[in-house]
Amino acid sequence: MTTLVIGAHGQVGQRIVQQLAATGETVFGGIRNAEQAATIDKLGGQARMFDLMGSADAMVPAMHGIDTVVFSAGSGGSTGDDMTLNIDLDGAIKAITATEEAHIQRFIIVSAMGTDDREFWANSSIRPYYVAKYYADQWLQHRTNLAYTIVRPGILTDDEPTGKIALNPEKTDNTRITRADVAATVTAVVRHPLPHQIITLVNGETPIETAVQQAAALQ
Repeated sequence: MTTLVIGAHGQVGQRIVQQLAATGETVFGGIRNAEQAATIDKLGGQARMFDLMGSADAMVPAMHGIDTVVFSAGSGGSTGDDMTLNIDLDGAIKAITATEEAHIQRFIIVSAMGTDDREFWANSSIRPYYVAKYYADQWLQHRTNLAYTIVRPGILTDDEPTGKIALNPEKTDNTRITRADVAATVTAVVRHPLPHQIITLVNGETPIETAVQQAAALQ
């Protein structure tokens, strides 16, 4: 299979590219700056220019030959709310639209735990981020025919990977997960599709591959 990772130069995106490439997957890393191409090459991917500020139609050529699109882009904490709207919301929707125009069926988006809970937003210092994620997720679910998977990790950390998660935990005292373990989960979802599913994840006790395979078996 061939995967395009949008936001490939981000902290989670780089890990997704590297881990997918390690499985033998052909991986294209969508980047907005040509200077980022060397990083993608070192990770085992192939760089493709991809501008989330451009039109959906302009994104379609970068999707040529792709089986699965992974959206892991984000405006980042150093930008303002305007870029959150431009990247996390409008950029995501344009990427979704381009995926359909390119006749690709699978779309995996990295969202965030708590996105579907407005009461949670009220207590967050990054409310615009959750609003953007919510409406991007809603568009993907209700305004497309894509075989989507929405991945909603807890609070991201740069700790060493554990290789283990709790998938869709009902109750947990832990709300954190390493970026590497998020990337490993996305990699597992590429290999073991979970169409039309929303999954939440934090670090837990189940090996990632096992957790995703079990979820796939329940479909």
